[in-house]
Amino acid sequence: MPIKVLVFAGSLRKDSYNKKLARVAAGIARDAGAEVTTLDLADVPLPIYDGDLEDREGVPASVLQLKAMFRAHDAFLIASPEYNSSVSAALKNLIDWLSRPVKDEPSLACFRGKTAALFSASPGALGGLRGLVHLRAILGNIGVLLIADQLAIGKADDAFAEDGALKNPKQGALLAEIVHDLVRVAGAVRK
Repeated sequence: MPIKVLVFAGSLRKDSYNKKLARVAAGIARDAGAEVTTLDLADVPLPIYDGDLEDREGVPASVLQLKAMFRAHDAFLIASPEYNSSVSAALKNLIDWLSRPVKDEPSLACFRGKTAALFSASPGALGGLRGLVHLRAILGNIGVLLIADQLAIGKADDAFAEDGALKNPKQGALLAEIVHDLVRVAGAVRK
């Protein structure tokens, strides 16, 4: 049975560099034999997490749908933009909602035992690296097994060819190596 990989970017912007990077990673995962699902956070209505809202109305239906999607996958490929040296509000909000307990669901069921690989692309020289540090800490704390290597692509405004591929062959090779590691490790730890 192929590894199920959920691929998404932590950006809502239509032409996000991180969405471009997620598309490249998704193609590599498919070529590696994974069953790939892509998610665009802009297509999912998520209110800002608010404990009073949750107490009053319960967990929103969109969150319950996302919870089912995340639980159904073995691994995640996450392209995370860097906002003020950290993760985007959209990505943090997603994680906050998905980590909320619901009846008859084990604690952190969307995350525990899952494997993730992290990437970032930014017009800045560091490529979003500082945001990946925060994302790694958040995900590790909620039980996600993280692939040690990651990729931060600086000067992302000139990193992609017209066909969407990465221009730099070394970056493309590192991305492929990380995605292949994710598929291999997720297969080894799948329950």
